Amino acid sequence: MNTFYFSPGSCALASHIALAESGLPYQVKKLNFAEGEQRSEAYLAINPKGRVPALVTDKGVVTETVAILGYIAQAAPEARLAPLADPFLFAKMQAFNAYMASTVHVAHAHGRRGYRWADQETSFEDMKNKLPQVMSECFRLIEDGMLEGPYVLGEHYSTADPYLFLMSGWLKSDRVEIADFPRVHAHYRMMLERPAVQKALAEEKAA
Repeated sequence: MNTFYFSPGSCALASHIALAESGLPYQVKKLNFAEGEQRSEAYLAINPKGRVPALVTDKGVVTETVAILGYIAQAAPEARLAPLADPFLFAKMQAFNAYMASTVHVAHAHGRRGYRWADQETSFEDMKNKLPQVMSECFRLIEDGMLEGPYVLGEHYSTADPYLFLMSGWLKSDRVEIADFPRVHAHYRMMLERPAVQKALAEEKAA
């Protein structure tokens, strides 16, 4: 049994959706960030980074969204969550996921966790004010050059799709209109209809 640690509203949702798609057995455990559970001794023994997601498998713990998504795809090849037989397409999927993790997510975090990069309140305000522009630039690149449609890799669903869905859902809070990106918006609406997405959202709400 895999154990998946998450916090509601976090980037863990992408991996949660992939787990729901995979058919792998899993249970979810919610961490209450407001109460500091991510910094508890028990959780730090699982993930010393004190962040989510974390996936406890029978071989050990996997952390970081890109790694977890890749693990799930390879652990459940019958679910066809990645083009495992095509090294180029697999790399293309991983490049997209890495962009989500290293650029888009980091840009989003600048609007909420400026203390990671600066100490002055004025710096925090600058980051917040810059956020809509930076996120819009990221999603313009996705809209015009990275989302092949209807899925990220074209006709075939992959672990890149729950990651894009997650980030698309954050746009409103970043003061960016998803409607400005019609292809991304269509992808988001399509993803909302997937049973695995609905299952993951329901599990997070019930946990």
